[in-house]
Amino acid sequence: MTAQPVLDFHVRLAPRPGARQRLLDALGECGLARAVVCAGGAIDLDRLSRQLVTGGHVETDADNDAVAAACAGTDGRLVPFFFANPHRPAEAYRSRAAEFRGLEISPAVHGVALTDPRVADLVAVAAEFDHPVYVVCLDRPGAGVADLVGLSRRFPRVSFVLGHSGIGNIDLYALTLIQDEPNISLETSGGYTCVAEAALRRLGDGRVVFGSEYPLQHPAVELAKFQALRLPPDQWRRVAWDNAHRLLGEEKR
Repeated sequence: MTAQPVLDFHVRLAPRPGARQRLLDALGECGLARAVVCAGGAIDLDRLSRQLVTGGHVETDADNDAVAAACAGTDGRLVPFFFANPHRPAEAYRSRAAEFRGLEISPAVHGVALTDPRVADLVAVAAEFDHPVYVVCLDRPGAGVADLVGLSRRFPRVSFVLGHSGIGNIDLYALTLIQDEPNISLETSGGYTCVAEAALRRLGDGRVVFGSEYPLQHPAVELAKFQALRLPPDQWRRVAWDNAHRLLGEEKR
């Protein structure tokens, strides 16, 4: 299956020495041609895990500088996304937006609801630069998939990507919520195989993108999920390559 080109739509750059080379090595090991890179390390994993259960947030900036530097000189193999901190003015993103290809917003990290005007300000900047917006939802007022739907309706010309197969690993309800929202695609890292299969059936193969969440999940694990589905080659190409390039504005690449 991986004989076809694959673009991993969601990896993170760990804030540690040698992280860029380890990322490139992992992509090469799994036969992945390209990857969308977001900053990691804005919050340590123990605290993130606690926040997911009990609430809370950090106001820490992600290391977007490191992402931009790591992606430079890779001839497009690594594609930088800006990990926004809604506690900062949207101008912090606007001033750097030309260096990046997309935006990430994570209520799980920064605790700012998708219904908050600060998030709308960030999405408005993304609209200016034709950036897709990757969103991590969670089971919290203002941060759920229904709230993402509301945001997407306010910005119908912006392409949104719901990360991690929704909330949890069996979020079929998320598929129901986004089914009639053509500007929301699903990135499949973390979810069960049944969710990926249902997404292809309910959303269509034009709205599903492959992602791994490396280094928290090895790409080989996520590739195995699709290997088990035994997709026809043309369908796998859309999920693994074509859809991501369309979201990035690179349909003919």
